[in-house]
Amino acid sequence: MKSARKYWAIFQTTLINSLAYPGELVGRSLMILPFMWIFYQLWNVTFAAAGSNTINGLTLHDTMWYLMMAETIELSRPRVARTIAENVKDGSIAYLLNKPYDFMIYQFSVAMGETIFRALMTAIFGGAMVWWLAGPPPDLRSWPLTLIAVLGAWVLSFLVNGMIGLAAFISEEVAPFEWIYQKFTFIFGGLLIPLDFYPQWLQNIAFALPFPAMLYGPSRLFVSPDTSLFASVLGQQTIWILVLGILLVFAYRRGLAFLTVNGG
Repeated sequence: MKSARKYWAIFQTTLINSLAYPGELVGRSLMILPFMWIFYQLWNVTFAAAGSNTINGLTLHDTMWYLMMAETIELSRPRVARTIAENVKDGSIAYLLNKPYDFMIYQFSVAMGETIFRALMTAIFGGAMVWWLAGPPPDLRSWPLTLIAVLGAWVLSFLVNGMIGLAAFISEEVAPFEWIYQKFTFIFGGLLIPLDFYPQWLQNIAFALPFPAMLYGPSRLFVSPDTSLFASVLGQQTIWILVLGILLVFAYRRGLAFLTVNGG
């Protein structure tokens, strides 16, 4: 309980600090507006060319709200890889490792504290834009289920980004790994195109990876509030959290053996 209160305090402090610069918070959240405008123009033309109101079970309204949720998750996800890399480069990693807390749980607490208000503001601006362009949001019953799935998506994102960040213990620079991860997320996570529109063989490949559990699952659940879909998304997230969590612990312990502290 003592340990839990310690990390909860770190989370609360970071959460409050994230409001210290409201202009920066709002400015970053406004990035979703041009994305939603461009997506609407593209998908409006696509549905018109298809000559149908529904494509693979999704309407234009569903597609836009799906993309809004996917973009919100992506734009607000923890950027822990960059943080760890900077800690290694400036030598502050030595100071952090000597503190009386687990380094990775500390990073998780900080990451979640930075994420909450960023996600909220992004969803407000993105939701307002999509409401204006495509109509009101999906059924309110989907919101609690989606929130649970989004939290699972952030945990998964943290685990993957954490492993990318730990690569800095060896290589110091992690930008190339982040770039590769981001492109995999775009394609196999369904960020730009819902996986429903993919050919079946590509869907099979995507669902064998953790990326749909990070983006597609929560976003699809938002527009299709279904208990069986919720159970499926939650099951996938649980499995991947266990697998990636074990890998993260292993990578952290091995990474400490190769860490060379610079500066500081």
